[in-house]
Amino acid sequence: MTTHRTEGPPSTPGTGTPVRSTPLTERALAPDLARGMMLLLIALAHVPWFLYDAPAGLAMLHPDQGNLADRIAQVASLVVVDARTHTMFGFLFAYGIGQMYTRQKAHGTRDADARRILRTRHLWMLALGAVHALLLWQGDIIGTYGLIGLLMVPLFLHRTDRTLKVWTAVLLAAGALFTALSVLGAMAAPAGAPGVDAAAVQRASIAETGYLLSAAVRLPTWLFGLGSGLASLALPTVFLIGLLAARHRFLEEPQRHLPLLRRVAVWGIAAGWVPGLVLGLQHVGVLDPVYGPAVASVHFYTGIFTGVGYAALFGLLAHRLTARGGGPSLPVRGLVALGRRSLSGYLAQSVVFAPFLAAWGLGLGVHLSSWSAVLVAFGTWLLTVLAAYLLDRAGKRGPAEVLLRTLTYRGAARPARTTGAREEPPSSGS
Repeated sequence: MTTHRTEGPPSTPGTGTPVRSTPLTERALAPDLARGMMLLLIALAHVPWFLYDAPAGLAMLHPDQGNLADRIAQVASLVVVDARTHTMFGFLFAYGIGQMYTRQKAHGTRDADARRILRTRHLWMLALGAVHALLLWQGDIIGTYGLIGLLMVPLFLHRTDRTLKVWTAVLLAAGALFTALSVLGAMAAPAGAPGVDAAAVQRASIAETGYLLSAAVRLPTWLFGLGSGLASLALPTVFLIGLLAARHRFLEEPQRHLPLLRRVAVWGIAAGWVPGLVLGLQHVGVLDPVYGPAVASVHFYTGIFTGVGYAALFGLLAHRLTARGGGPSLPVRGLVALGRRSLSGYLAQSVVFAPFLAAWGLGLGVHLSSWSAVLVAFGTWLLTVLAAYLLDRAGKRGPAEVLLRTLTYRGAARPARTTGAREEPPSSGS
């Protein structure tokens, strides 16, 4: 495989000092719109973890019981949400890296300085993820993205398009092979064979009534997830796809890529929704669950395609909104405002869910079922949309974005500011 460097973006004359953030007027609509909407799916994906007293069914964290509304919520989550949100945000995370690096180079930042900024940012994301996991949420993904950035950027940032495509194909093939082996293993296992209660393991820190003991469980659980996020190959795969998409400005200039975006959206989403529907119907007993674990393996693997398909869908939506003219509507402005503060919005969900729903907090999760948990997730997300919109109206960044930006750039020379431009840092995509 070739290791030639790609042609970098044209540099403008400058001092070589790093630029600190992207003016809001220069930000593409699609990534922020996607992040804002997908934070709802993140909330829907996380809230079933807090039903810690409910026996889990076929699909791990979803209860094996419930009324009609609960069953509809479970099936909808398995089709639309589960194993899709982390790949969608992984794609956007890599896309943001491509945007950030391109902008640094275009303003004359030295390559070594641009790479150092990325490395510093990813190190702080890893540290922030560890703190988040220790204090509140063992399912933290910020640290996983930081680790992937630390490993993947040095390996692939300067590779050619052809190399990125080849490695994407290699990772997809490896993932397909692992999935096939998992399917064969699940089908060969005798019916009723005992196994690890994965739901109990995942919910251990949430079901723990003592906060310090829960923290002692959370951190090792997060560390295991940190490794499995890489080992599953799903996130490294979408990282390469996102990096490649950023080079060709798929989301900034969707009008140039409409046929491809339509194909990716339709076929990518269909590839994941079909096994998701089969798994959901097995979970609620409509279909025979005998091959449930095998379908679950396929369901997880196809989340790669669905996550990228969601990103393409939001690219098409952004193109439609832009072509229509007249400025975005109030709901779109709220979603975009949250997308610009996605790191703060993501952490805010943990601030609500963990203390209120976990056993070590108020323990309200024990009183929820699948459909009422959906209401909690939706309500929490709406509050973050409102808060982000008010911050946007006031011209303020999200607190987590301010922290990450400060930590990332504190050692960099401060460039001259451009008057009249309100600025916002690139989102972490978390």
